[in-house]
Amino acid sequence: QVQPVESGGGLVQAGGSLRLSCVVSGGNFSSSGMGWFRQAPGKERELVAAISVSSVYTKYPDSVKGRFTIARDDAKNMVYLQMNSLKPEDTAIYHCSVARTPYAISLRYYNSWGQGTQVTVSS
Repeated sequence: QVQPVESGGGLVQAGGSLRLSCVVSGGNFSSSGMGWFRQAPGKERELVAAISVSSVYTKYPDSVKGRFTIARDDAKNMVYLQMNSLKPEDTAIYHCSVARTPYAISLRYYNSWGQGTQVTVSS
């Protein structure tokens, strides 16, 4: 069973930075695309970053482009999300997920989810 576990969330002031980490057990990590999603209260879950196998491709929505960076370490079965210049609207629960394909930017290709880590950005 593939199981992602996130860490690194917390409370930060606007303009600050956080680095989220996700370790994945089970499955074949190096053959799987990875993604970070977030869900704020009352809103749908949305992709904030995706990375392909071998880190060839990455994808960010306009809302985080230039501020967030996704990276993976296949030797450690880990994926990271560096978040800079945080804004109050970035407040959400952030989830790491494993794709069924080598690269995926659509939620429907992700089917292994962690519990999430809370990120709160104060103004």
